[in-house]
Amino acid sequence: MASSAGLSRHAKTAAIIAICLAELLVVLDNTLVNVALPEMAVQLRADMAGLQWVVDAYTLAFAGLLLAMGHLGDRYGRRRLMIIGLAGVAVMSALGAMSTEIGQVIAARAGMGVFAAVVFPATLALITNIATGPRERAAGIALWTAMAGIAIAIGPVTGGWLLERFSWHSVFWINVPIAVIAIVAVLATVPESRAGHVDRLDRTGLSLSLVGVTLLVWSIIEAPKHGWLSTESLAAYAISILALTAFVAWELRVPAPVLNMRLFTIRRFAVPSLAITLSYFSVFGFLFLITQYFQGVKELSPLEFGVHSLPFAAAVALGAPISTVLAQRVGTTVMLVSGLLMLAAAMYIAGRITVDTPYVGPVLGSMILMGLGFAIVQGPATDSIMGSVPLREAGAGSAVNDTTREVGGALGVAVLGSVVTSIYAARVGTRIDAVPDRLMTAAQKDLARDTPISVLEISRTPVNPLAATAKESLVHAMKVATMDGVHAASYVTVATLILAAVVVAATLPWRPDHRPSSLLSWRDEGGEA
Repeated sequence: MASSAGLSRHAKTAAIIAICLAELLVVLDNTLVNVALPEMAVQLRADMAGLQWVVDAYTLAFAGLLLAMGHLGDRYGRRRLMIIGLAGVAVMSALGAMSTEIGQVIAARAGMGVFAAVVFPATLALITNIATGPRERAAGIALWTAMAGIAIAIGPVTGGWLLERFSWHSVFWINVPIAVIAIVAVLATVPESRAGHVDRLDRTGLSLSLVGVTLLVWSIIEAPKHGWLSTESLAAYAISILALTAFVAWELRVPAPVLNMRLFTIRRFAVPSLAITLSYFSVFGFLFLITQYFQGVKELSPLEFGVHSLPFAAAVALGAPISTVLAQRVGTTVMLVSGLLMLAAAMYIAGRITVDTPYVGPVLGSMILMGLGFAIVQGPATDSIMGSVPLREAGAGSAVNDTTREVGGALGVAVLGSVVTSIYAARVGTRIDAVPDRLMTAAQKDLARDTPISVLEISRTPVNPLAATAKESLVHAMKVATMDGVHAASYVTVATLILAAVVVAATLPWRPDHRPSSLLSWRDEGGEA
C-alpha cells in the first residue's frame, strides 16, 4: 500500500533526490573508511586481518540483515524504517569516532552495518513505488545507480581531505551531519509506503543465512593466519556450507521465506544477480587492494590517494546513468557481458603493475576500465532485477538485489585480501625474522609480517646511517611481495569474471525486453515468469 499516488513530477523528483541522499550515506561508509585504514593500522597496531574486518564487519552485518529489514520495511513502513536507520548510523558513527582500539572500531562498524541495512532496502523500494512507469523507473534507478558512483567519487577525496587536517576519527564524525540532513530531507519530501500484505518473518532462515555467510567470510579472512587447509579453516568451511545448504532447503519449504529462492528460477532475476555479485566482488576487492598499493607501496598521503583514485570514481559516475538508458535500446545481455569483460580486462592490467610502474599508463587505464565496467553492469542489472518482481514485493526484491552486492563485496575483500596476505607473508616472513631486534621490536615485526601498510611506519622510523641501506632493502622487498600478492589476486578475479560473462551470454536472451510494465502487472495477478 503506497501513498505516493497523485504526486506531481517535481514532488517525485524531490523525493527521489532525498532517497538518494540517504543512499549516499550508506555507500559513502563503504568507501570513506578505506582511506583511513593505513592510519588505523599504524595508530591502533592493526594487522591485515583487522583491517579486513574493519571493512567486512560493516558489509557482513549489512548483507546479513538486508532481507529481514526489507520485510520489516514492507510491513511497518519503508520511510519509517529509513528514518530509524539513518539515526542509528549517526549514533554508531559517533561511537566509532570515539573508539580507542581496533576491536571497538570493528564493533562500531558492525553496528553501522546493522542500521545501514535498515536504510538501504527502503531506498530502491521507495523509488520503485514512486516512479511506477517503465521510463520513470529506469530514470529513478539510473539516478540511484549514479549516486553510488558519486559516493565512490567523493569518498576517497573527502576521506583524504579529512585525514590531512584531522585524525582517522573524522571519517566517522562526518557521517553525523550527513545523516541529520538526510533525515530532514526524507521527512519533508518522501511519502510513506508499505506492502498491502506481509507474511510472517522467517527467523530460522535469517539465522541460517547469518551463520553461513559470516562463518564463510571469517574462515577466508583468517585462513592466512591459521592456514588455508588447517583444521580450523576446514571446519569453518564445512559448517558454513552446511548452514547455507540448510538455508536453501529451508527457504524452499517454508511458506513465507525471508529469501524467495524461486525468484532465482527467473533468468532475468537470477543471472543479473550473479553479475552484480561478481562485479562487487571484483570492485570491492580492487578498492581494498589499491589502498595497499597507493599508500603502502607508493607511500602517497591520504589526500593524494583520493585524488589518484578519482578517474575510477568519475568513470562510475558517468557510466552508470548512460548504461541504464543504453540497455533499453541494445538489451541487458549486451551490457552485462560488456561490463564483465571490461572488469576482467581491468583486473588483468592491474595484475601487470609493478612497484615501479608509473601512474599514467596501466594504473590509470585499469582504474578507468574498472569504473566503466562496474557502471555498465550495475544499472541494467538492477533494472532487470526490479522489473522481474511484482510491486508488492519491491522491498524483498530490493533487499535481494542489495544482498547480492554486499555479499559479493564482503567476499571480494575477504578472498582477494587473504590471497595478498598469504603471498606477502610467505615472501617476507623469513626476511623480517632476520632483522636484528635492535632495529625492529617484536611488535613491529608482527605488524610487518601481517600487512604491507606497515611500510609506512618502517619508513618513518629513524635509524642510524649504517642501518639505512638495510631498511631500504627491506621496504623494497615488502613492496615487491605486496605486488606479487596483488598479481595473484587479480588473476583469480579475471578467471571468475570471464566465467561469469560466459554464463550471462549463454543464459540470457540477447534481444532487448520492452515489456517491463506488462510483466509486472502479469506477475501481480499471480502469473509466473
